[in-house]
Amino acid sequence: MKRQLSYLFRVAVTLAMVAAGVVVGLALWDYYLKAPWTRDGRVRADVVAIAPDVSGLVTEVLVKDDQHVRRGDVLFRIDPERFDLALRHAEAVVADKNASVEEAKLDDDRYAQLTDVSVSRQKVEAVHATYEEAKAAYDQAVADRDLAKLNLARSEVRASVNGQITNMELQPGAYVSAGHGVMALIDDDTLRVEGYFEETKLPRIRVDDRATVILAGEKTPLTGHVQSVAGGIDDRERSAGADLLANINPTFSWVRLAQRIPVRIALDPVPPGVALVAGRTATVEIASDADTPRSPYDWLWRLMSRKRQAEFEARNP
Repeated sequence: MKRQLSYLFRVAVTLAMVAAGVVVGLALWDYYLKAPWTRDGRVRADVVAIAPDVSGLVTEVLVKDDQHVRRGDVLFRIDPERFDLALRHAEAVVADKNASVEEAKLDDDRYAQLTDVSVSRQKVEAVHATYEEAKAAYDQAVADRDLAKLNLARSEVRASVNGQITNMELQPGAYVSAGHGVMALIDDDTLRVEGYFEETKLPRIRVDDRATVILAGEKTPLTGHVQSVAGGIDDRERSAGADLLANINPTFSWVRLAQRIPVRIALDPVPPGVALVAGRTATVEIASDADTPRSPYDWLWRLMSRKRQAEFEARNP
């Protein structure tokens, strides 16, 4: 009897261990292949190329590299003398054209009151046409004057967004050309994190899900939420042929890796001391809601998340 009980006990223990191994194996498979987390995350921001709208010599640079600026701050000034002279010339032309319009208006009114006996109809129409031409020339002069004013105002190059100047080497005396970028301005209001998740993990990612972000080299985790999931990525197996027909790669790789899909994370207010630098790498974890479990192995996902956080803190004391 004891021998039978001992045999049954060993069988039960063996079956329990096998069952536990199967459950843990399935959970690990689910965690590494389907759980919504990735180490492939990046801090990103919109970058504005600062380029002057007019050409000329730089007379004054009011910012330095890596300086924070506000929208509307003057970054540098282009020599305004040429634009001031152009404005004065345009104002003089406007005054001249205005005098011509007034003279043509008097002639037009005077000829309009005369009868066909005193003057021919052709002469009346010619005088009226002269008046219309004078008005058109005046309108053109006004437009040229307004353009000269705009060029003078644009000789002061201002920040279009709130952000940080970077990669700036501009110095007074340099000649800048219209439309040619001279420095980069990182838009602070667009700083976010983008996680590149495998496509097999997308079913567990939804807009407004809570997210935890751990920047490389930082101990303090950041929080946020899923703002959007990219609507498409580039198809590297397809290109356009010479006749604009689809050119499909004829070879097929038997090892098909899951594609990476960008998921944008909007961050909550960042704790003091954490530097959000565009390009930094990050680990991104998407938390499933407690009332809507995504997987029977969510308990393991939460356990591994805490384990990974502990390992990260140990490596970054």
